[in-house]
Amino acid sequence: MSEMYEVIGGCRSCGAKHLERVLAFGAMPLSDRLVDPSEDPSAEPRVPLTMVFCPQCTLVQIEETVRPDVLFGTDYPYFSSYSDALLDHSRQNVEALIERYQLSPGNLVVELASNDGYLLQYFVEAGIQVLGIDPAPGPAADAEQRGVPTIPEFFGPALAVRLASEDVRPDVIIGNNVLAHVPDQNAFVGAMATLLAEGGSIVMEVPYVKDLIEHTEFDTIYHEHHCYFSVRSLQELFGRHGLYLNRVEHHSIHGGSLRFFASADPSREASVDEYLDAEAAADMDTIDFYQDFAARADAVRLALAKLISELRHEGSTVAAYGAAAKGAIMLNYTGLGVEQLDYVVDRNPHKQGMLMPGVRLPIHDPSKIDDDPPDYLLILPWNFKDEIMDQQRDFAAQGGRFIIPIPRPTLV
Repeated sequence: MSEMYEVIGGCRSCGAKHLERVLAFGAMPLSDRLVDPSEDPSAEPRVPLTMVFCPQCTLVQIEETVRPDVLFGTDYPYFSSYSDALLDHSRQNVEALIERYQLSPGNLVVELASNDGYLLQYFVEAGIQVLGIDPAPGPAADAEQRGVPTIPEFFGPALAVRLASEDVRPDVIIGNNVLAHVPDQNAFVGAMATLLAEGGSIVMEVPYVKDLIEHTEFDTIYHEHHCYFSVRSLQELFGRHGLYLNRVEHHSIHGGSLRFFASADPSREASVDEYLDAEAAADMDTIDFYQDFAARADAVRLALAKLISELRHEGSTVAAYGAAAKGAIMLNYTGLGVEQLDYVVDRNPHKQGMLMPGVRLPIHDPSKIDDDPPDYLLILPWNFKDEIMDQQRDFAAQGGRFIIPIPRPTLV
């Protein structure tokens, strides 16, 4: 098992050796490694999961690094296009970027971790040249079918040099929810600096660690997410590679995210300093801000387990919606398995027929809710709760109720 992962010897960004512990989950399954029902339960890997804080550059991160080919291999099941809310968010992002940078057919946009072409397809519709880069074969193949040319490889220094030598120099590099997935932060950011065209810009989205901590979003912590960013930690990281933050925006997607704009131009809008000042005022540059997070996460865990136990004791049935990675952490950390929940449903057909990691709950098509309606539906991807509740209007109309686990277990 140990050959699957290693424990870092220092901060992923600045290399500092002293890291402060924030939360230790113990051994957890790999969140996006869905289980074939025929697989021997004893063969399913579990890896320690430990969140730490770097006092030197303020980066929050996990101590363990699972091999990328294990995390993002052939059976990687995440396809972005199954979320209507994410598609709408992406379309609006593309429209704003086209206007901000006055993009035209002569420009090139490259997206790192382009998945199934969910975002780049909107640039294609606008007649703008695109290139996706994503190592997962399934999503990359879907992107090609959408007319999004995709290189099925991991992005890093070697690929950046190769593309630059072929004069593939993007005017805009996009990376949404990929920076956290990268174990070697400096290699990745340095590779972006190598690839970017002169005068070009990098636009990325990352979950905001301030929201994660304040809203007790502990289920966002899993092995794919090596890092959890503040504006201060991003400024430190990008500055190390001759890049500067030019603008910062906050978006509600994924429970609270930062969209930041970076380039070789040191000029910046007021938003950057406003975020830096606010983070300093909140003590986000010290361990104090993170000190009680573990206790609050444990309180949510106990409250959710208690709520579902009481509902089951009353004779109610409970199922879950969304076989998301965060759902795997929520179920395993809370101890909710086949004795507490009847099943899980998910719109993604690539997940249906499989089992949730660790707890081995069967995953069905959402039509299962109509065929075998539960009394309560636990929404695991709570960051898309409005979309899911809208999809399940008939369930609610027939008296079904929803359980929202974060920031505290709530019945709706």
